[in-house]
Amino acid sequence: MATELTAGAPGRLPTATPATHKEGHNPGLARLYLRRFLRNRLAVVGVVIFVALVLFSVFGGLFAAYAYSDADFAALTQAPSATHWFGTNQGGNDIYASAVHGLRRSLAIAVSVSVLTVVTAAVIGSGAAYFGGRVEKATLAVIHFLLIVPSFLILALVSNRLAGDWRILIVVLTLFGWMPTARVIWSVSTSLRERDYVTAAEFMGVAPLRIILRHIIPNLGSLLIVNLTLGVVATVLSETALSFLGFGVQTPDVSLGTMLADGASTVTSAPWLFAFPAGLVVLLTVSMTFVGDGLRDALDPASVTGAAGGRR
Repeated sequence: MATELTAGAPGRLPTATPATHKEGHNPGLARLYLRRFLRNRLAVVGVVIFVALVLFSVFGGLFAAYAYSDADFAALTQAPSATHWFGTNQGGNDIYASAVHGLRRSLAIAVSVSVLTVVTAAVIGSGAAYFGGRVEKATLAVIHFLLIVPSFLILALVSNRLAGDWRILIVVLTLFGWMPTARVIWSVSTSLRERDYVTAAEFMGVAPLRIILRHIIPNLGSLLIVNLTLGVVATVLSETALSFLGFGVQTPDVSLGTMLADGASTVTSAPWLFAFPAGLVVLLTVSMTFVGDGLRDALDPASVTGAAGGRR
């Protein structure tokens, strides 16, 4: 239902049709996006690989003969065999069980950090753009300051100080990971705050927070989805790097990063210790990169894939 001007109302009021600006509620548009996405073969392959990795992390432990924390002292640094499919490490821990648990831990960290980062960036970035003025200047000043802070060093120090608790690692990675996305969202939101439906909502007395959550953030859907997907890749790499250097997840817990760190010194003598976790990291990052590229093409009408989908 459009918003109409009343006689004698002060100022200029634009006509807004709330049902038309929320593209995410259009079933036909959703089907169009899906067709565009499915037309990208690499994106479909990425989804299949990612789903397979998730299933492996959830149900792979059912087929393990040992728990990741158990040690088989009769098979120290043993090559892959019928008993230990991925071999064992120096302590006799089963690499298959460790890979299942490590992948599950890395996925939990990556997905949690990506979701929290995008949500935080969406609220702060769109809020700064909507309020403008001093709020906008102060928010951008904080963002720019945090962007030049050596975040990796702080992450390493804080995580090491807190004994590598993966839950604390999620919080720390989120605190130092939302700024780049927030700045992009702020840039896009500066144009959205001038739209007719935002002005109409303000005239009708809608609260600022409600305007941000109901009228600005939903119209950033495609941007948020792509950042959410690619954020998983960035977080996996960050967590792996921190754990590889000994500042991330700590024993007795296991992540893909800790497994890579354990196998780095035995690449030539016991290559399976490094090869299997490295393969999982590669599969995870490549699959999410393919999915992110596919989503970006599907949601962008100017792309080749999007244009092809739009003509059909």
